[in-house]
Amino acid sequence: MAKSLVVQPDEGESFWQPVPANGHVELKVIGGIDGMTDFDCGIQEISPGSYVREHSHDRNEELIFVFAGKGEAMVDGKAHDMQPGTTFYLAKDSHHLFKNTGNEPLRFFWTMLPGGLSPFFKAIGRHRVLGQTSPAPFPRPEDIAAIEEETVFGKPISG
Repeated sequence: MAKSLVVQPDEGESFWQPVPANGHVELKVIGGIDGMTDFDCGIQEISPGSYVREHSHDRNEELIFVFAGKGEAMVDGKAHDMQPGTTFYLAKDSHHLFKNTGNEPLRFFWTMLPGGLSPFFKAIGRHRVLGQTSPAPFPRPEDIAAIEEETVFGKPISG
């Protein structure tokens, strides 16, 4: 049986993310097959001028709530503003990308149902310590296709 969990703002694992996002992810609840729940969730921050490339999740649904910054999302070929208060429900196989179009970090809370996004962020990122200076942009791992296949991604859409 799952136990309740409280995660304070400076708690949870965090990972710097590679190009093209150039930000970081804070894992708040790690779920999925090996986790304590059927979902996982966290916060993603995308640096100004950076983006999360177009992708889909073939077995998962995703909820996103934007709480800081400005950006644009493309969901199944249609553009949508990303601003504080915007909520996205992304169905299985929905193609989506997120771009920071503002001058401040774009921050959103995400939930993946069922879980499984956390292992992806761990595999492609670099461990982050609260208060640490952002590293220089770094590339995605050479085995990114295998990492995506082993986690929650559908067939590759774009590089």
